[in-house]
Amino acid sequence: MCSRREADRYIERGLVLVDGEVVSELGTKVAPDVRIELADAGRKRRDAQATILINKPIGYVSGQPEDGHKAAVSLISQQTRWRDDRLPRKFHPAQLRGMAPAGRLDIDSNGLLVLTQDGRVARRIIGEDSDVDKEYLVRVEGRLSNEGLKLLNHGLELDGKPLKPAQVSWQNSDQLKFILHEGKKRQIRRMCELVGIKVVGLKRIRIGKVVLGNLPMGQWRYLRDDERF
Repeated sequence: MCSRREADRYIERGLVLVDGEVVSELGTKVAPDVRIELADAGRKRRDAQATILINKPIGYVSGQPEDGHKAAVSLISQQTRWRDDRLPRKFHPAQLRGMAPAGRLDIDSNGLLVLTQDGRVARRIIGEDSDVDKEYLVRVEGRLSNEGLKLLNHGLELDGKPLKPAQVSWQNSDQLKFILHEGKKRQIRRMCELVGIKVVGLKRIRIGKVVLGNLPMGQWRYLRDDERF
């Protein structure tokens, strides 16, 4: 239900109960059959954690600012909230504390980026056992043979390791649709280079069951209660 770091914070604040008794010392050993609970105040704190969907523009990095480029989280304010976001939740700058990307999107790519304070959401998307797929629209230059298209779907390797099978198909004369089940650094661009084509535009439109939809570029909305990755 939370990351180790989050668990440490809950314990230090006296919000963890073991068989009904508060345990506030990190590293306390307990028997395997005890009941471990989060106090009501801890549950409220956890439920208050925000998860935000943003349509990241080109030129912004997903995580920490680097090489003079701004982080996508710097775009989040009351003014940039999508007017069609019907969730009654009010925005407060405190919701940006500890907010981190759940999966990266290259600086020269745009589209759906998930920023969250909730470790459960991050693990669902990028955890070792995650089965969440991601969908991209990719504009390309060059000639892609039928054999090259087959290799994009299955048969390529990066960094000496075979890639998991993907789903790659033509959308129109210069645009491919990629559905990936993993997320190696600059994976799509490197895959395309291996089959002799060049990526000139890349947009992520879906993560699991959550879609970018009509969210305008540079604007954001909250993840709805009925949405699951």
